Amino acid sequence: MASFVPTRAETLEDQRLYTSARLVEVACLDCLAHVGVKKNSEHHTSIQWTAEARRSCPELGRRASGREGHPACPRLAASIEAAVREGQVPIGAEDGY
Repeated sequence: MASFVPTRAETLEDQRLYTSARLVEVACLDCLAHVGVKKNSEHHTSIQWTAEARRSCPELGRRASGREGHPACPRLAASIEAAVREGQVPIGAEDGY
């Protein structure tokens, strides 16, 4: 449940910039789950999982059970790295996002 729901247009735009601007859809080459990806630098990768992608990823399900924090999927990470190498995911923040 959201503790803060923005109502001002400027705040809504800031929320969009931080959460979804420049996201590129990437499919896992193994299970075909689709996630949104943004790389602000070589070492910084933001991944937005949808509920459907979480259900589709068998590795995420296995890793999530019994662990705290954000589970990761090495197969998806490899798929993202491939998309970056192929130029599908640009690297670098624009206007701080």
